[in-house]
Amino acid sequence: MSRHLQVTFDARDPQALSIFWRDVLGYVHPGPPGVDLPEGADPLAAWDGFLARIGVPEEQRNTRSAIEDPDGHGPRLFFQQVPEDKVAKNRVHLDIRAAPGLQGEARMAALEAESARLVALGATRVRRDEPAPPMSAGHIVMTDPEGNEFCLD
Repeated sequence: MSRHLQVTFDARDPQALSIFWRDVLGYVHPGPPGVDLPEGADPLAAWDGFLARIGVPEEQRNTRSAIEDPDGHGPRLFFQQVPEDKVAKNRVHLDIRAAPGLQGEARMAALEAESARLVALGATRVRRDEPAPPMSAGHIVMTDPEGNEFCLD
């Protein structure tokens, strides 16, 4: 039997980091429990209202955030506030499959286009590793706005 997976990020700013990853992956922020969001409603605004109604102080409303795959296939991502900064290379990173089925220059061109899109969202490009068949099809190493490394693959 397989298990469901949630990936948890430690973050300085959970909401900002969840917005970045939402836009990278095409995920969505779920609404608060028991709240039916009308079409086009902002789930983050709904969360702020919900937290205010249940008495969560304003300074504690950005201690966690989550995003989910709207199709229900990918893992849920959870972002939790921690007091310390990231000080070393992460031991687990995400590989974003940005060029499925492509090879060679077409693959690398697709990765370059996605890299440019993500830099505009706040990512930092670290390096490009060229294809080295048969073991590597090439990839681009990047970091998210809080310095977590990931690859476009």
